[in-house]
Amino acid sequence: MRQKLVILLTALLTLSLVAPVAAASSASATPDATADCTYPIELTDATGETITLEEAPDSIVALQPSDAQTVFEIGAEDRLVGMPDEEATSDLEMGDRVDVTDNYAIVHERVIDLDPDVVLAANITAEEDVETLREAGLTVYHFDNAASIDDVRDNVLRTGELTSECDGATETVDWMDDRLEVVETALEDADRPLAYYAMGEDGMTAGTDTFIHEVLTTAGVENLAERADIGFYQPLSSETIIEEDPEWIIYSDDRAEVPIPDAAEATTAYQNDNVFSVNANQLNQPAPQVIYAVIDIVETVHPDAYEQAAEGLDDADGTDESGDDETDDEDSIPGFGVPVAVAALIAVAFLARRR
Repeated sequence: MRQKLVILLTALLTLSLVAPVAAASSASATPDATADCTYPIELTDATGETITLEEAPDSIVALQPSDAQTVFEIGAEDRLVGMPDEEATSDLEMGDRVDVTDNYAIVHERVIDLDPDVVLAANITAEEDVETLREAGLTVYHFDNAASIDDVRDNVLRTGELTSECDGATETVDWMDDRLEVVETALEDADRPLAYYAMGEDGMTAGTDTFIHEVLTTAGVENLAERADIGFYQPLSSETIIEEDPEWIIYSDDRAEVPIPDAAEATTAYQNDNVFSVNANQLNQPAPQVIYAVIDIVETVHPDAYEQAAEGLDDADGTDESGDDETDDEDSIPGFGVPVAVAALIAVAFLARRR
């Protein structure tokens, strides 16, 4: 278990620290507001490599959990032949798909044997892995670093173009925007309480240059790490935690216990039981379900404001948010296959139970 935690933390560090490797100069490098699935198509990736797809792909491999999550959510999972089989994909239907990893490492031979039409590689993928697969003759698209929700939006559209699922990608982005509009409405006049994102008993937390910071601030809380002038992943001192006295403590649900130093038990957050977990897969992966993590935080910290904003959207849409109608667009992402749509509905009700 300790080894897994170290690997996961390393992945988080890589996600935050790795900048897009060589920005592409082609106009096609940045997706437009909608995706274009007119083939043949040429797309330039983060390495500066221009790939060409002569026709819509029949087989796809996703190298990272976020790639797989996005493929499922836009509705392209029927062509997905390989993906990681690990805790980070535990909410996705593995079926008879090939596991392309072993203890979080990409197994090149498994990917090559599948001979997919296109390989999706999130930015966290090592350049060496990408080059090895390209040398074997595979078409690999290495995505730009997703450091913000806007970046996630761009990557969803690009995935739609790479998988010939542009309608599903556009609908998913529209769904994300609709949910974020509710969040923004809810937070218009709301105070932003101080929150401590806890990652370990040593005070480890996520700083301002991390994807998690974007989630926290989008969800209407002030990140304690920002007051401490922390940029990436770094421990907070017990003195700082006590002095700043956060009102909330938030952590990911892949931890059996609240990962805080003993000193944090003296904070207002801990004393008032304002401590809660967020689904780790939704929070840590730069993919559309990050919106669920944002909503989870807003509903917990700003429950009345969020409920009022959500009801306003329902009134405008003519929808019912009672939860009785399984087709309610609050609880499902357009583009999902049927099994994944059901899983998404369950995830909304039990955000903190996954992984």
